[in-house]
Amino acid sequence: MPQLALLLKYSIMPLRCNYIDMSIQEFRQGDRATDNFYADLGILKNFADITYSENFYAVPQDWAVIVTDVVESTKAIQAGRYKDVNLLGACSIIVILNLVGDLEIPFVFGGDGASLLIPSQFIQDAEQALLSVQKLAADEFNLVLRIGIVPIADIEPNYEIKVAKLYISDNYSQAIIKGGGISYAVNLVKNVATTDLYSPRSRNSYAIADFSGLECRWQDIPTRHEEILSLIIQVTAPSQSQSDKLYREVIGQIEHIYGRDTECHPVSCDNLQLAFREKNLSSESKVFTAFQSRIKKSVYLWKLILINLLGLFLMRFNVKVKGFNWGDYKEIVSESTDFKKFDDALRMVISGTSRQRSKLTEYLQKKFQEGRLVYGFHVSDRALMTCLVFERDGRQVHFVDGADGGYALAALEMKERLKS
Repeated sequence: MPQLALLLKYSIMPLRCNYIDMSIQEFRQGDRATDNFYADLGILKNFADITYSENFYAVPQDWAVIVTDVVESTKAIQAGRYKDVNLLGACSIIVILNLVGDLEIPFVFGGDGASLLIPSQFIQDAEQALLSVQKLAADEFNLVLRIGIVPIADIEPNYEIKVAKLYISDNYSQAIIKGGGISYAVNLVKNVATTDLYSPRSRNSYAIADFSGLECRWQDIPTRHEEILSLIIQVTAPSQSQSDKLYREVIGQIEHIYGRDTECHPVSCDNLQLAFREKNLSSESKVFTAFQSRIKKSVYLWKLILINLLGLFLMRFNVKVKGFNWGDYKEIVSESTDFKKFDDALRMVISGTSRQRSKLTEYLQKKFQEGRLVYGFHVSDRALMTCLVFERDGRQVHFVDGADGGYALAALEMKERLKS
């Protein structure tokens, strides 16, 4: 039994193109003394603390922004492929985290993509790892993953990128990013006039990436109430102080309507169930058996089923292995989720009732009509979760999105409001 438990533990806007005054090669040779910038930040304890600008610090000039997104993700989601879209967003995070090792770096999962910040010394290897994810997306999932790496020096003449670190659980501290720089970087990567400047170029005939720790082994998570609300809110106040104040008001209003985290959290021990069907496990299987034979793909799928059967046994009977009680694992998972976050916009996936949603959207619509914010939302009856697990009883994060398209469809609705 101890050997089986160890198996589970360890397997388980039009933009003008700015002149780039710094070559990528020169950028990579920046001062490596800044590598621990994020690791050395103090940790905020309360979510409302993200609305105070004094808690944020500018990212070093020799760092870079990585942005990824699935092209035409809405079309893929409409075809029922929301899990594949989510998984590829998580893939672009895990390969970079495995690349930098023990070094802490900021990252935010966006549903159909991700944003990360890295020191200059990792850029060349990051390019190759991301190109491997891009190839995986094309060959195994028939999807296009757009990737770009933008030096901070190309962003700061126009926008800022400031970062804070928020305590979520003993196993996960979340990056909070503001200043408009991430959104600007996304536009640089997407804009046809500038996309080639920031797109990685392959230097190897076969790029290799490490996906270790990526998991997709839970069933879709049913709402604890009536519905799952995926929500994106972006304040349009003219000054930073006004923006902070309104975000603080919005967060307070959400808490007033939905209650505290324990009342609206989309993930709980009671609604977490391991998956045993192929349709739930096939996405992870595709990642780890890419370019392999059908037999090897089938073997890996059965391996996942056996691991989940073992996990079910260990958790149900509170089995202890080397001092770790597997009966506590669902609680660890729930505590280490990213169901609310901020990266130039407030993003939440919350469980509640249609009446609560009506109260919130009435408030948000009023603020929208006043020209103070834009928002978008999507409603589902369940959430889904993609996991990065480095240690079962340690470092891990579980990315939560609304099923059937969650954040991606909420973002689409917000864009429609932005047009007006």
